[in-house]
Amino acid sequence: MAAWFAAAGILLNQHTLTEGAIAGGLVLLSLTLGVVASRTLGPAAAEAWHRRLDHRGEGLAGRLTLIIRHTTAAVLLAIVAGVHGWPPVAAIPIGLALGAATALAAYEVLRGVSIARPLIWAVTLILFVALFSRAVGGLAEITFTLQKIGFDVGSRRFSLLALITMLITLVGLFAAVRVINRATGHLIAATNGFDATQKLLAQKLASIAVIVAAFFIGIDLLGVDLTAFAVFSGAFGLAVGFGLQKTIGNLIAGIILLMDRSIKPGDVIVVGDSFGWVNKIGVRAVSVLTRDGKEHLIPNENLMTQEVENWSFTDRNVRVRIPVRVAYDCDLQQAQRLMLQATTDSPRVLDDPPPNVWLTAFGENGVEHEILAWISDPQGGVGNVRSDVLNRLWLLFKQHGIVIPYPQRDVRLRLPEPPADN
Repeated sequence: MAAWFAAAGILLNQHTLTEGAIAGGLVLLSLTLGVVASRTLGPAAAEAWHRRLDHRGEGLAGRLTLIIRHTTAAVLLAIVAGVHGWPPVAAIPIGLALGAATALAAYEVLRGVSIARPLIWAVTLILFVALFSRAVGGLAEITFTLQKIGFDVGSRRFSLLALITMLITLVGLFAAVRVINRATGHLIAATNGFDATQKLLAQKLASIAVIVAAFFIGIDLLGVDLTAFAVFSGAFGLAVGFGLQKTIGNLIAGIILLMDRSIKPGDVIVVGDSFGWVNKIGVRAVSVLTRDGKEHLIPNENLMTQEVENWSFTDRNVRVRIPVRVAYDCDLQQAQRLMLQATTDSPRVLDDPPPNVWLTAFGENGVEHEILAWISDPQGGVGNVRSDVLNRLWLLFKQHGIVIPYPQRDVRLRLPEPPADN
């Protein structure tokens, strides 16, 4: 009998070692296939991502090769871990490799979407420990211990396990929202059927939809009862009514502006003392960039309630008025021809519609004229067009003897009469 048990122990040890060797070989095979996948698929995927989504993908293109390597290895190792009940000797290398590959894949993804490093290290450490413990059969003990560390509030249990679960869920959803928003924004921007305003509106509505969907998914994953938000929604309604009405008003006004398309990015507008072109229509305010390089943030609600001059609403052509005065004794026809010549020679003045010169009044000091010139790029400013025309006109007037009058006054002096002789 003793000899039989000894022989069985030898066979058991040999069987365990064999399974351990098989597990080690499968781990090496999975890691090798991950490297092969990254070398074959990584460069093409990185190039496609960089070309299509890199300006919105927050640097994922440079990490895509490593993400493919670690993700491929993690998927294959998860299959290896699940297809057979491995003994501890074989489960340990599988668990170490699976935890490390998953943690590295998560690290590259989270770094690519610019998550804070402390959160990244916390998430990757939690993933490694959880997967390794699950592979060796110790996850249940860990979760039981973490669940015991906490306190109860009513029927709700606040434990260390719930905190860790919340951290993983929030970080994962945050990263997913960033990637989906940027990918969706690029796809909408590349659509040919929308104009710039419709694309911007679609991007903002898609972003809001993604955030709302992520919120409800997070609520479901965390097991939060939606009835608990009844009090919060009431408090939020009061906050909107008393303190956030301007914010909500600006948000609604921004959506109306995008739907109405009365103001679009690139339009040249005048609001009060602010003159410039619309750089961006945001959720709270419209960014107007002036010729001085200053960026004015005008609340959306102001654009809905105040008078706004849009110089490029239906047509980007803008007429510039340039007043000119000449002396009474000059040749008016020649002066007017020189005005047209100076205007036509200016590079930003359009030939169609053609410039024109009007005689507007016989002024107190000279004959009043007004030059009417059209430009198609008002975002470049109108003052520099007026300055260029007047500089050219000054030289032409000098060459042809046209006088620009200046105010003249006749002063009469009355001397006192001498006293009468008595």
